[in-house]
Amino acid sequence: MAKRSRSGLKHKRQSEKRRLGNQAVLSRLKTLTKGTLTSPDKLAQALSELDRAARKGIVHQNTAARKKSRLMKKLASGT
Repeated sequence: MAKRSRSGLKHKRQSEKRRLGNQAVLSRLKTLTKGTLTSPDKLAQALSELDRAARKGIVHQNTAARKKSRLMKKLASGT
């Protein structure tokens, strides 16, 4: 059963707000990553957004580094 105290309700509101914000950032990251594969000039923007998401704690730093590495590798191979 969910908390009914004032602080519990506030925490629920805050976490919902954070979840929606994080969801938007993750969706943008996916879009940028896919866009980079079709148009390599968007690479700098995608890498910047990945770094920003890692800095804000939306994705783990290692996850961001791994995604950046795989993206660069894909672009270098020309696939």
